[in-house]
Amino acid sequence: MAQKVLVEPIEHARLAVDLASERLASDVVLLDMRGVSDFTDYFVILTSETTRQMDGLAEDLEQALKGRGAALHHREGTSEGGWKLLDFGDVIVHMFGPEEREFYLLEGAWPEAVEVVRIQ
Repeated sequence: MAQKVLVEPIEHARLAVDLASERLASDVVLLDMRGVSDFTDYFVILTSETTRQMDGLAEDLEQALKGRGAALHHREGTSEGGWKLLDFGDVIVHMFGPEEREFYLLEGAWPEAVEVVRIQ
């Protein structure tokens, strides 16, 4: 019988960061939210230059994380609206267009969070 392997949330978060970087998202940030938030362990925040890139990246992230055992609880937003959110429970991926990223400054809303990775 196949043994189920437990994948830690940090591994899912790092997979999301790596995939976003490979797909040319910009300013990719991984924040450790443990001790700061009771609803998630990690935020992955990234900027997507086009709606097409955002849609493709969202699809790729969903498939890759599901393939590693993460369950997508829900998604919000649209690329046309300049933002998307993929909620995998322990990892939440925030995707923004450039203007929306600058407007919302999500990292600033969580100053206590520890920045684990930033890829410009």
